[in-house]
Amino acid sequence: MRFTLIDRVLEHDPTQLVAIKNVSAAEEYLGDHFPGFPILPGVFMLEAGVQACREHLRRHPIDGLDARRAVLASARALKYGAMVPPGSTLRVSVTRRKPAEPDFKLVAEVTVPGEEPKTAAQGRLVLRAVRPAPA
Repeated sequence: MRFTLIDRVLEHDPTQLVAIKNVSAAEEYLGDHFPGFPILPGVFMLEAGVQACREHLRRHPIDGLDARRAVLASARALKYGAMVPPGSTLRVSVTRRKPAEPDFKLVAEVTVPGEEPKTAAQGRLVLRAVRPAPA
């Protein structure tokens, strides 16, 4: 099973990509996280950031790194803030920190209808090519 956590790319250029994830109450994982108080799991916010990085690499490649084979190498200084409930929109922005490297700054903001956007997650994501399985 594959979770696609990016619904749409809003904008992109060689240094940045902005995408959104609309969080629906119908998403099955929300039933367990948490019963009676559903929120988007933090690891899914992280995965949305990784998927945004991969999409950026697909549109703006780095020599020697196939975006389809890029995996998370490290997440540094990752901090979570506001909760992401059903009915809200998560706006995921990834900015390449170095032009020729898969090193990104992540900022994910949640917008709940009728409220101002709040930071849900932020940090630094570094991707690398998946390593082949040992023989």
